[in-house]
Amino acid sequence: MRTFTRLESEVRGYIRSFPTIFTKAQNARLTDENGQQYIDFLAGAGSLNYGHNNPLLKQALVEYLLNDGIVHGLDMATTAKKHFLRTFEERILKPRQMQYKLQFTGPTGTNAVEAAIKLARNVTGRQNIISFTNGFHGVTLGALSLTGNRKFRDAAGVALTGVHHAPYSGYFGMDVDTIAMLDKLIADPSSGVDHPAAVIVECVQGEGGLNVAGLNWLKKLEQLCRRHEILLIVDDIQAGCGRTGTFFSFEPAGIKPDMITLSKSLSGYGLPLSVMLMKPEHDVWKPGQHNGTFRGNNMAFITAAAALDHYWSDGKFQSSIEKKAQTVSAYLDKLVKNYPAAEMTRRGRGLMQGLAFKNPELADRVTSLAFQNGLIIETSGGRDEVVKLLMPLTIEHETLLAGLDILEQAVADTVTEISNENVTSKKGVEA
Repeated sequence: MRTFTRLESEVRGYIRSFPTIFTKAQNARLTDENGQQYIDFLAGAGSLNYGHNNPLLKQALVEYLLNDGIVHGLDMATTAKKHFLRTFEERILKPRQMQYKLQFTGPTGTNAVEAAIKLARNVTGRQNIISFTNGFHGVTLGALSLTGNRKFRDAAGVALTGVHHAPYSGYFGMDVDTIAMLDKLIADPSSGVDHPAAVIVECVQGEGGLNVAGLNWLKKLEQLCRRHEILLIVDDIQAGCGRTGTFFSFEPAGIKPDMITLSKSLSGYGLPLSVMLMKPEHDVWKPGQHNGTFRGNNMAFITAAAALDHYWSDGKFQSSIEKKAQTVSAYLDKLVKNYPAAEMTRRGRGLMQGLAFKNPELADRVTSLAFQNGLIIETSGGRDEVVKLLMPLTIEHETLLAGLDILEQAVADTVTEISNENVTSKKGVEA
């Protein structure tokens, strides 16, 4: 690992949590250069919903490359882009009776967010954006202004303006109506909150700690936006593409966002691809107003279309996600019940769940012990207090259970450590 310490910037992150050199990967398993295998409950921070080196997607990509398919084409028309657009329409939009236009932004999720808030300001002529506590939308300046976590905000180097951060669903407990609070602030001309251009929301906050917006809360949020003529943006970069069970995380709420941002698992193969969906009436861009050299990844178009065709042509894949999610929920509930000393609660929905610890240090211990025993899993939340499970949606049942068993052992070992420390501390006091 000395090569990375010597040559790579101090900004590196995941390499510190998982200090080994990986060489191969297939579906939900990684192998390092020593031949050690790991079960992957991280999945590229949610960018590998269909697993590592998915053979179906790999075959489509290899055939495309062997036939000298266009790799880089700016935003020019290519057969790969045409196929993706038609497939997305047929597999995703039409079955849900959705009408959106697609904008291919720069290759990262944060660029899709930048495009969405820029377009919202152009459409409405207003500047203020409403974001929510614990939200995470990216680390470029516009998206960073929407992000709540102080760790990321402190790195900006400049003031982050043009955003009002409102309390998320359940932020003050389930008895407090945070939509009514926001409604009052927007309606009151003396509140100090400028009339917003848009509201941006994650239906499940991934980096924010797996906080889940209530379905009724989301409906009321949409009603608020319509009442005040505010655009509604759903950031589905991590929670989308089936992660919560349905292709879009907002589907169970029955809402119709004005804009949707997608990235991470959209390509299906871990290739960079980001899209901003907009209702046709909001497409007020002039040619080239939001561009970028890599705003059309043709290799990603190929794998994305293959993923949509294979996994979203009927309800079988969605049904399999629901069954696995039930397994995860039951297992995590068992851990919460069986290890009360850890003071945990279960959070999230679909295959985007986790354990929230009252003491963030315990979450860190659990992930460290899990890695030592062959499980890659990370923490999230404002204090890194949540152990977050983001396994590939295609994970085999046996591998899923094996990974959950490693997680349980890490929790059990952590509880034992707590008990031993308490005993040692008590003896010290008595002495």
